[in-house]
Amino acid sequence: MSETFQLDGAPVPFEPGQTVMQAALAAGHYIPHLCYHPEFKPHGSCKLCTVKVNGRTVASCTMPAEAGLTVESEIEELNALRRTLVQMLFAEGNHFCPSCEKSGNCVLQALGYDLEVHTAGFRHLYPDRPLDASHPDILLDFNRCILCELCVRASGEVDGKNVFALSGRGIAKHLIVNSESGLLSDTNIALTDKAMQVCPVGVILKKRVGFNMPIGERRYDERPISAQALDDAPRQTDASGNCEACEGTP
Repeated sequence: MSETFQLDGAPVPFEPGQTVMQAALAAGHYIPHLCYHPEFKPHGSCKLCTVKVNGRTVASCTMPAEAGLTVESEIEELNALRRTLVQMLFAEGNHFCPSCEKSGNCVLQALGYDLEVHTAGFRHLYPDRPLDASHPDILLDFNRCILCELCVRASGEVDGKNVFALSGRGIAKHLIVNSESGLLSDTNIALTDKAMQVCPVGVILKKRVGFNMPIGERRYDERPISAQALDDAPRQTDASGNCEACEGTP
């Protein structure tokens, strides 16, 4: 019998070692998030998943689940904070959704819709970083990077290639390519690499396939990010293969 904590007044079962985020998603409760990925150890860089635990704000992706916790997520105070964070990310990069081929498949854009971000909120910085089109099959648009580190971790932990890294500090922090020339063409990246699949925005793009899926038929066009995240969440199954935490899941 799993122990439980309370999330917005509802009991959430959890297994030892799970975080609040992992347990919530497995039980069918969406907590907005951006840098969290179920295949990697959480590191809490984006803070979109901030919740209140017993009155204290913490990142739910790194907060260990414990019996008796009182967790608040779906409250206006936190959603206002999340909207501000999303607005800051839009302002820091060149995110022009109508002209971006990642539109409809972009996690940042989908979060904006989900959180009802209606205004820019901040003056845009319009970064001017050179694009890297040196690779025959892959284009890099560094201007859209949100520093989630997912490509860095995927390339290092899954692909074993360490193609990407982050350099600099503060406002100067940016994504780089680990080659002597700094160009992607001088790495051993492949289209089949995990690093090609995890970018939540439009930084890492395959050449010659842009806009091959019509607007309106893309991942977040048909269903909101909250529903997609619940579909993707790993869940414990019983001996017959039934999901133990799925009863009542949307």
